[in-house]
Amino acid sequence: MLPDIILPAEYCPPNGTPRLRSGNGRILKDAATEHLTSPRRVPIFDGHNDVLLRLYRRGGTDAPRAFLEGEGKGQLDLPMARQGGFAGGLFAIFVPSTNGATDPNGEAPSQNVSSGAPLPPAVELMPQRAVFAMVSLLLRIERESQGRVRVCRNVDDIQQGIEDGVLAPVLHIEGAEAIDPNFELLDVLYAAGLRSLGPVWSRSNAFGHGVPFLCPSSPDTGPGLTDLGKELIGACNRLRILIDLSHLNERGFWDVAAISKAPLVATHSNAHALSPHSRNLTDKQLTAIGETGGMVGVNFATCYLRPDGRQDADTPVDLVIEHLEHILKRVGEDGVGFGSDFDGAKVPAEIGNAAGLQNLVQVMRARGYGEPLIEKLCYRNWLRVLGQIWGRVHTP
Repeated sequence: MLPDIILPAEYCPPNGTPRLRSGNGRILKDAATEHLTSPRRVPIFDGHNDVLLRLYRRGGTDAPRAFLEGEGKGQLDLPMARQGGFAGGLFAIFVPSTNGATDPNGEAPSQNVSSGAPLPPAVELMPQRAVFAMVSLLLRIERESQGRVRVCRNVDDIQQGIEDGVLAPVLHIEGAEAIDPNFELLDVLYAAGLRSLGPVWSRSNAFGHGVPFLCPSSPDTGPGLTDLGKELIGACNRLRILIDLSHLNERGFWDVAAISKAPLVATHSNAHALSPHSRNLTDKQLTAIGETGGMVGVNFATCYLRPDGRQDADTPVDLVIEHLEHILKRVGEDGVGFGSDFDGAKVPAEIGNAAGLQNLVQVMRARGYGEPLIEKLCYRNWLRVLGQIWGRVHTP
């Protein structure tokens, strides 16, 4: 059992009453922030964000400072995180495609929902260059943070970061294009802090086949893992690296389920029964995740929340809760959390960015969720499954 964690004072401005801003800069109405006057706020550990990609594409030697001090862009930086109780999460490394776009519409990884979109083009010829650049970005953010950010390599690191009020990022790779057939780079990246990996994004690579962005569509869109992809699963199991099922097509999902010895995890996916997008999980898949003691991070992307698959910031935040409750029924209350997709998707305006996360906590409270369940959904479930996959490190 994890100890109770109360967000330290650093997460609240001096007057103790945060004024949350949505993604368009609008200050959320007082009724939505009244609960924040309570001294006890819930930290949120997040299953997925794309801030490293945003900073990589921004460029400049001052990119770490832009994250640490904020510059009014994107959906996640350190000031937003502190305002909204964003305590840490899986920080994705994503290799852009050869045409310079991150998907067919030139948008961030999760945004395209064209009803007939083909798979994105192959990645650049030197994917390792992009991977190393984004690893370097996170390490420089840590180095320049003056102790405000600590890259985490085990669950005790994350828990200590939450207790200390220090941002707790974990390195994740979304699409394994940079990994060589002998998995030598996997060892190097593990030593640098990599603890989570998705074999594919929504395109094919040497390891398997991702789902194209289609709505409505089944996630059963083609072949599963390649032979090399199956070897990659074994290599990740040996290193105790989390295997992320988000973006894998359905046959790839079942290949991982048959091979992996670890709990099944989809870091940022929703319920196909509510939003029939190829990126979402069927009830059968959700049940399989629950049977392994696995985890699903509910995605805030409106295209994966809405039945029509549209990108629309006016999408009600209640849809996040509807997906949450659908998944709870199939995975169980120990296997659901959040995978925001900040800086990779259009999210409901009532959340807007990381500063608005406590607004989501209020919605759960308004629906009658008890504090123990809210804590599980916000961070305890992630710490549980990460500890099970990575192994817990107990300090004396």
